[in-house]
Amino acid sequence: QVQLVESGGGLVQAGGSLRLSCAASGRTFSSYAMGWFRQAPGKEREFVAAISRSGGTTYYAHSVEGRFTISRDNAKNTVYLQMNSLKAEDTAVYYCAGGLIPTIEAAHFGSWGQGTQVTVSS
Repeated sequence: QVQLVESGGGLVQAGGSLRLSCAASGRTFSSYAMGWFRQAPGKEREFVAAISRSGGTTYYAHSVEGRFTISRDNAKNTVYLQMNSLKAEDTAVYYCAGGLIPTIEAAHFGSWGQGTQVTVSS
């Protein structure tokens, strides 16, 4: 298991940028694939991005591909989500998750943070 804490959320205008961070505690961070998911009001939690243990493989939801970038720094036990060209529909609570394999399925991730709110206004 790994303990995860998200940060970096906030209020931003459409077209702006934010960088989310997910800090992990524990000595085995590099053993986990990591992912970002989000949940908007009245909607189901959805996949955003995932990254392999080494960072060599990444996956993105079609809705964010080209705008968001997931990365990790295993030496700092941290995974990031750089969000550019933000849209109102990106408004959601963003969750960091850790698992054994980088996939788009939330069920494959066993460790979750508490989430950080991202609000995009026009």
